[in-house]
Amino acid sequence: MSANVDLNARPDYDRVLQTLADYALTYRVESAEALDTARNCLMDTLGCGLLALRFPECTKLLGPQVEGTFVPNGARVPGTAYRLDPVKAAWDIGCTVRWLDYNDTWLAAEWAHPSDNLGGILAVADHLSQKRVAAGETPLLMRDVLEAMVMAHEIQGVLALENAFNRVGLDHVILVKVASTAVCARLMGASREQMLSALSHAFVDGQALRTYRHAPNAGSRKSWAAGDASSRGVRLADIALRGEMGVPGVLTAPQWGFYDVLFSHTNKDLALKPSEQQELRVPQALGSYVMENVLFKVSFPAEFHAQTACEAAVTLHPLVRNRLHEIDRIVITTQESAIRIISKSGPLANAADRDHCLQYMVAVPLIFGHLVAEHYEDTFHANHPSIDRLREKMEVVEDPRFSREYLEPDKRSIANALQVFFKDGSSTDQVVVEYPIGHRRRRGEGIPLLEAKFRDNLATRFARQRCGEILEVCKDQQKLEQMAVHWLVPLCVICGCRSGPLRGFPRD
Repeated sequence: MSANVDLNARPDYDRVLQTLADYALTYRVESAEALDTARNCLMDTLGCGLLALRFPECTKLLGPQVEGTFVPNGARVPGTAYRLDPVKAAWDIGCTVRWLDYNDTWLAAEWAHPSDNLGGILAVADHLSQKRVAAGETPLLMRDVLEAMVMAHEIQGVLALENAFNRVGLDHVILVKVASTAVCARLMGASREQMLSALSHAFVDGQALRTYRHAPNAGSRKSWAAGDASSRGVRLADIALRGEMGVPGVLTAPQWGFYDVLFSHTNKDLALKPSEQQELRVPQALGSYVMENVLFKVSFPAEFHAQTACEAAVTLHPLVRNRLHEIDRIVITTQESAIRIISKSGPLANAADRDHCLQYMVAVPLIFGHLVAEHYEDTFHANHPSIDRLREKMEVVEDPRFSREYLEPDKRSIANALQVFFKDGSSTDQVVVEYPIGHRRRRGEGIPLLEAKFRDNLATRFARQRCGEILEVCKDQQKLEQMAVHWLVPLCVICGCRSGPLRGFPRD
């Protein structure tokens, strides 16, 4: 046979795809800790979405593609009156959830926010539950949603452990797309062949570039990119269930596959052999590890590598608030990942730029004693030139131990240290915070604060009685798990669900 002729023997599905498919189809969540954490994650994620509805730059992107569209059994978007097709509903839910950078986080070789997958999960589950009841069938329960969340967290988080997509310039939302595709296909009742097809198409898609997260191009796309990815997962699952053929060798195909086109030269920091560098690594069996260890953003709407730095800044605030004009320099000691992602100097162009600037996120709580989403807005920044003056005095240095323990499985710390030096030669003590309050090691003090955060976020959208009803259900594990999805979701929407435009977002 001529060497110029391709061998057209269709391969089996790539090994990694089969591993993901078998997990998505067969795993049953038995960990009580994972389900309890998923319940807390659900509350926190919904609350983050509700809070985002206060910001017009977010709400302008929501709603049907065609105004006035009616969708029978349409999925509801929490906090709004929209009832949309599941693909657009997943986009909207995901957009609101991620807008303020306040939902959960997972940090490893890749960075991720696994609760971004709730966009696809909740949209699909709400639609299917209504559809089943209309057909006289049993609805989906919130237990199904919690299990899907555990599994989406696991797929996204385990793939993030040793696969640094950021090293080749790809954004972490590729993992949202893959995880949402898998769990939404499961909720839809996919066969193994359909699941494999859907997952293969998630990798065939051209993947998002990280450029919209970094200077000098940081912008608001980073706030809706995950919703877009979760929505795409719903669409790909739907295509596969309609019988669309898959692409079995999508990862490994020479020249044309994902590894050769988009994933070469990655993981270089892990000192792998060249033959190993082009393969996705699944370093441990898939179970419920990620949900059990996920990081919650309890105190600050800030990129997670800065959470402990913000906490240190709040601690130092009483010591520096009346001496700002006396400050000579501020030393931030941090991990390599924070330096690579969020350390920046120069003008900050927009809110999305500021909430990914380590120096800005430290300056605000040093000056004011706290950090909230409104502190990133243009009007606040323009009215407080002291923030940029303080940024100019900051030095950022790496502590090798912080970088090392950031990646150690038994630690997964996200340490930062902060020290302020004054012009008279005096200084504060160095304040070191190894683990943020949202870390598993601080769950005891973190969960009550997470519940308080949810309560406050509910109050931005609903009257007191409705807030109480939602809290009562969400805090009761057994009651929540047994509740039909299509009964919980209406508690979280504005009365009179419709598909037309929201006008002023009236409170319930």
